[in-house]
Amino acid sequence: MIALLVVALLAQTASLDRAVAHFEAGRIAESAAEFDRLVQADPRVMPYLWQRGIVLYYAGRYRDCREQFERHRTVNPNDVENAAWHFLCVARAESPAASRKALLPVGPDARVPMRQVYEMLRGNMSSDEVLRAAGAQPTAQFYAHLYLGLYFEAVGDSRQALEHIKAAAADRYAAAGDYMHMVARVHLKLLQTRRSR
Repeated sequence: MIALLVVALLAQTASLDRAVAHFEAGRIAESAAEFDRLVQADPRVMPYLWQRGIVLYYAGRYRDCREQFERHRTVNPNDVENAAWHFLCVARAESPAASRKALLPVGPDARVPMRQVYEMLRGNMSSDEVLRAAGAQPTAQFYAHLYLGLYFEAVGDSRQALEHIKAAAADRYAAAGDYMHMVARVHLKLLQTRRSR
């Protein structure tokens, strides 16, 4: 079954590449539409398209975003990032309190500081503790800043959201963050556009 889905995704590589390129260029609606076409062409690929969930978040389609991450959990149950994006979608659609109650369970995710990020989302750890856990390791620092920025935005602290997203989007984290560094850069541009209005 998984092999068939991989083949199905590979057959749609051009469409996936277009969706990602639209997102990177800040064309959120176009990216979401391209991801939707991927799912319409073969619904079996939906659980694997975590990138779609991120785009749906930025498109303001929070209920669809929530569903995407709930479906992704069926193929990737240990990933704290999946639970974090689900948290963000529920926080925007409903409230941070509702998102804490709906927080997806995760299995063992050994990446630092992802376990600490998860505990922060649960309300059991502070943002300072997440940063301390990241230490001096660039990849850990990047993920700490990214998820702190997203978290602060979800709970309505725009000053700290901007501070952490700006840190995550810094060039020095490009290699450490890879695809998620692109997400941080897109997010920063959107925040700066909102602030300039």
